[in-house]
Amino acid sequence: MNSAFRKPLPGTDLDYFDARAAVEALQPGAWDTLPYTSRVHAENLVRRCDPALLDDALQQLIQRRRDLDFPWFPARVVCHDILGQTALVDLAGLRDAIASQGGDPAQVNPVVPTQLIVDHSLAVEYAGFDRNAFAKNRAVEDRRNEDRFHFIDWTSRAFKNVDVIPPGNGIMHQINLERMSPVVHAVDGVAYPDTLVGTDSHTPHVDALGVIAIGVGGLEAESVMLGRASWMRLPDIIGVELTGRPQPGITATDVVLALTEFLRKEKVVGAYLEFFGQGADALTIGDRATISNMTPEFGATAAMFYIDQQTIDYLRLTGREDAQVKLVQTYAKAAGLWADALKTAQYERVLRFDLSSVVRNMAGPSNPHRRVATTELAARGIADEAKLEAGKAEQAKGLMPDGAVIIAAITSCTNTSNPRNVIAAGLLARNANARGLTRKPWVKSSLAPGSKAVQLYLEDAKLLSELEQLGFGIVAFACTTCNGMSGALDPAIQQEIIDRDLYATAVLSGNRNFDGRIHPYAKQAFLASPPLVVAYAIAGTVRFDIEKDVLGLDQAGNPVTLKDIWPSDAQIDAIVAQSVKPEHFRRVYDPMFARTAHSGARIDPLYAWRPRSTYIRRPPYWEGALAGARTLRGMRPLAVLGDNITTDHLSPSNAILPDSAAGEYLAKMGVPEEDFNSYATHRGDHLTAQRATFANPKLINEMAVVDGQVKQGSLARIEPEGKVTRMWEAIETYMARKQPLIIIAGADYGQGSSRDWAAKGVRLAGVEAIVAEGFERIHRTNLVGMGVLPLEFKPGTDRKTLGIDGTETFDVVGTPTPRADLTLVIHRKDGSQQQVAVTCRLDTAEEVAIYEAGGVLQRFAQDFLASSKAA
Repeated sequence: MNSAFRKPLPGTDLDYFDARAAVEALQPGAWDTLPYTSRVHAENLVRRCDPALLDDALQQLIQRRRDLDFPWFPARVVCHDILGQTALVDLAGLRDAIASQGGDPAQVNPVVPTQLIVDHSLAVEYAGFDRNAFAKNRAVEDRRNEDRFHFIDWTSRAFKNVDVIPPGNGIMHQINLERMSPVVHAVDGVAYPDTLVGTDSHTPHVDALGVIAIGVGGLEAESVMLGRASWMRLPDIIGVELTGRPQPGITATDVVLALTEFLRKEKVVGAYLEFFGQGADALTIGDRATISNMTPEFGATAAMFYIDQQTIDYLRLTGREDAQVKLVQTYAKAAGLWADALKTAQYERVLRFDLSSVVRNMAGPSNPHRRVATTELAARGIADEAKLEAGKAEQAKGLMPDGAVIIAAITSCTNTSNPRNVIAAGLLARNANARGLTRKPWVKSSLAPGSKAVQLYLEDAKLLSELEQLGFGIVAFACTTCNGMSGALDPAIQQEIIDRDLYATAVLSGNRNFDGRIHPYAKQAFLASPPLVVAYAIAGTVRFDIEKDVLGLDQAGNPVTLKDIWPSDAQIDAIVAQSVKPEHFRRVYDPMFARTAHSGARIDPLYAWRPRSTYIRRPPYWEGALAGARTLRGMRPLAVLGDNITTDHLSPSNAILPDSAAGEYLAKMGVPEEDFNSYATHRGDHLTAQRATFANPKLINEMAVVDGQVKQGSLARIEPEGKVTRMWEAIETYMARKQPLIIIAGADYGQGSSRDWAAKGVRLAGVEAIVAEGFERIHRTNLVGMGVLPLEFKPGTDRKTLGIDGTETFDVVGTPTPRADLTLVIHRKDGSQQQVAVTCRLDTAEEVAIYEAGGVLQRFAQDFLASSKAA
């Protein structure tokens, strides 16, 4: 703490740390040029950094240098139940490891306040046309997840600084936006900005409030939980100037899909984006949050908006206390975080985007940045007129058409935290009902808001009943379909898809549509705004020009098209103004956050692991192969992969099928097929989760060559035998041989969700290094946290130029230091060798120390025991 810069905050009885004064003392005039992100980090340094390091750390911000590390101390850690649970399983395992070596396990606790929201484990087994869907789905969730929920309840009582919001209450990011983030903290007499890391890549949702919130893997979150600084280098801070205003009829979803395409093309991977300009000023917090939520789809780390009157209005709308709202405004203006103070900020790179250029959009069929204007569906071959006509003939025979929409889901905090999006869907449903339109019978429809406040304002507007009439009743307050938890299909529909090898699809208002993510039988998926989701449920097929084709006939026999039922902006805004009220948010959140903590009854600091559990099991990170040395010698490829390998490829989250390796294991453990649940929910049990490694049926491992062709699927080739087999059998074989492994990959390796099992799975398989053309940020840090060495090919070199086919073995030569050049030695089948320079992607000294220790948990255990002995 640097008390020289602690000053009274005007108009309050609080103090604050004057980062402006600290920066100006080093370089007069520098403060006014700093972007918002740098100002927040400067305050964090002034308040928390070792005084001996402060000046050098601040110079990183002032001089825009990226060659040295500086510490960041987030104020909070926010977790969902999947990665949060696995992080706490790791900490429970760490307690066991500490106890076995004579330490006090009760001393292992999160130091930073940690909030865990149970939102990722509910599957839509009962669709929105079942009036009791919510209660039924919750009952299934509780039954399937009893082991998990037992453990999560134990953590809330056994660990200090852990607060749990139980299932059925909403999505972590929407709860964070609508209530959990104070924007400005007031603790121990000091006001300071809210900052956080979250175990989900969409944590930047609250960047919309001016809160630096980034998604990290569970392993990095564990490190922050345990009180360690998050060491970082100054990120690339890019200004994004928004001009113009959206055209009539354009939703925030349309805007964010257009921005996603634009920003991906502009190569903003890893950057912090700061939105500004007249276009940004006019966006509501709901619109800003829709943009910030999709930060990982841009490839960026954060998507910041400044604090302004829109922020204040939103805090009031969502029922925050008047004193807190006043504090946010007072602090932001005093600390230089209010919009007006950012007019002089300078960026090394500025991008410009005209909001008025946005048209009605979808994204698909496989990636969120593959935008397609709805007016171009026919030209892009999606709305195929011939196939639509053939589909009408099939319908006449009682069959589903080609391109059948089997899932239509209004889901995800991306869109349901924006009242305009939800109200638009409700109004479109009302208009469709008035014209006599209905949902096609094969469409599994659902509404899963991220907050219970959505239900209250839909009821207030008398629109929930309209959505229910079309099959969009509330099935959950959870992530559901967006997270791949779309539940089982009607058996007859599923069988027809199989028998006819039907091209079946999903349309959802989520943020990701990677192949294989949404449902095993939805071959591809499209992202769309909530009202478009309703329209596609009526159309029943993506072989449909949603702008031109006839959705149906009204009672008088007149054709009805989308424009006939699309609500006007004036109608949407009037309902939002009339029906979205602070009292709705207070009714939901006041009791949720007034819950009293468990009584102080003593509880065993060591968890009683259940030996037959397939959900929660003592982690193996201090035993077996992981306790041994990594040789980085004689490594065989487990997989040779192309570009854009996602964490869904590495460790899928969706339903477990009975013929998968995990399904066979669960059956052997006595779990009935209807309770297999999802891969995501089993990540607290490494024996189940290991079997998810590369289990995606859409995986293309270039080593899996059969009859001269690369075969798609969860496949590998065991060497030196050259036998192509299921991935899990290959992993088991190599584990039995104690064979060190390597993965060779293309660009953007590990994009997608922040799941730590994408790194844990390969490490447990014996992978010691991954060489790729490039890594997504979160996955790279997860690899480091598991003791896997990330290496990057030099530009112009890749698996193809090197002719890698998987028959080789590999050595890595050199000492890993930050961004050092190491040598990859390729031993070919014919006995020849080739040496290739690669970049060590341990980016900081802290990452080197974590890697050398074997991972985050091993590092903490070593330090904890050392400090205990010293004491």
